[in-house]
This record gives sequence, C-alpha cells and structure tokens, in this order.
Amino acid sequence: MAGSTDPRSPLPEWILECYDRLCTEARRPDHGEDSVPLIEYDDAVDVLSSDAELALEQQDVEYALTRLLERGYFYEVGDELRVTSPEERR
Repeated sequence: MAGSTDPRSPLPEWILECYDRLCTEARRPDHGEDSVPLIEYDDAVDVLSSDAELALEQQDVEYALTRLLERGYFYEVGDELRVTSPEERR
C-alpha cells in the first residue's frame, strides 16, 4: 500500500476500485477467523470482467491485477490471490 514515504505514484482510482470490488468477493477459508481472505485468480478475472460499473476490457483486468500484485495489495499462492492487509484497505 502506498504510504506517504512511498516514492511510487499512487495507483489510479480505477485500480483501487478493482481492489475494493475483489475484497468484497474474497472469502475466508475454513481455517478460522485469523485466516487470510482470498479469491481464486480466475474468479477475480471473472468478477472484474463482468462488473458493468467498472466496464473493463480483458487487458485492463490483467493490468489491474498485475499492478495490485506488484504493489502488494494481494500476494499469489498457487492460483489464489490473498489479501495482504484486509484491515488496511487503501
């Protein structure tokens, strides 16, 4: 997450909207309350591609997911995207 000491420019608002949308779809596995919310990569693509409000093309979806992974909003384990810090959602 980009903080005040982060030298990188902030993510565009539309990518942050993608993050918020994916966080609402992320679920906690059955490992208890302390488990990390996650969403399957293919499900994340489907969620963003089918969201009429976002109206993203396939390349935009892939770009947004790449940026969210690069910036540490998610981390990837196998085919899952896991929310890095669900309590710090921006």
